[in-house]
Amino acid sequence: METPEGLLARLAAAGIEIRHVAHQAVFTVAESESVRDGMPGAHSKNLFLAPAKGEGPYALAVLEAERKVSVNALARAAGWGKVSMAPAEALVGTLGVTPGSVTPFGLVNAPPGSVRVVLDAALAEAPDLAWFHPLVNTASVGLRPADLLRFLNGLGHDVAVLRLDP
Repeated sequence: METPEGLLARLAAAGIEIRHVAHQAVFTVAESESVRDGMPGAHSKNLFLAPAKGEGPYALAVLEAERKVSVNALARAAGWGKVSMAPAEALVGTLGVTPGSVTPFGLVNAPPGSVRVVLDAALAEAPDLAWFHPLVNTASVGLRPADLLRFLNGLGHDVAVLRLDP
């Protein structure tokens, strides 16, 4: 499994300019509000989901932090069918992160095609930086959304941009 340092090195090797900010551990969007000073831009919440009947790949929804949407409405909009929150063991085994540290950067640890991925259009079209955990919840990395998409595509992951109702 990739380390946070290894991830930062991969981003640098890909020519992606980032801002890295260390902070106290945060486990929820509400907790993250206390560490956002000095991190202007769009912030995220990330949901790692399992197919309800256990058939098919896992799914990762990368949403704007304040987005309010039910898991089933999200799954319908993404065309996934019914889903539920994936168990912690699946999160660790697939993305190499623990609960509270879910991030699209975890896809460095997942084989291409093993996780369906959607990115909220509010993040994909953010005019400034978008912020995500670098595999741990004690730091945040800001980068341009186009660079995130380029990086994930370079890993072999298809990312669908999903426009959700406000």
